[in-house]
Amino acid sequence: MSNLTVNGREIPLDKEGYLQDLDDWSRDVAEELAHAEKIELTNAHWEVIELLQEFYRQFELSPAMRPLVKFIGQRLGLEKGRSIYLMQLFPPSPAKVASKIAGLPKPTNCL
Repeated sequence: MSNLTVNGREIPLDKEGYLQDLDDWSRDVAEELAHAEKIELTNAHWEVIELLQEFYRQFELSPAMRPLVKFIGQRLGLEKGRSIYLMQLFPPSPAKVASKIAGLPKPTNCL
């Protein structure tokens, strides 16, 4: 377990760097989590992050890669609903990395 410091506030993380309390998430927290993953968030990242959070609210779980690709494709079109697109945004494991930055739990069937 470690902590993330955001705006002077300590945010507890689990041993893999996911938020322990999903209510601690904010855009500033997402920026810090992305920084730890060496990702600079752009509008394209935020588009996926917001859809991930919508997926979580709807299904109460973080999606693995296949459902993530399908959901993104349904919402943003086939051009963005591709593994390679998501891999470019959230390497090396889009489902895990994007879920972490979105403040969601680790997808259950990701290694």
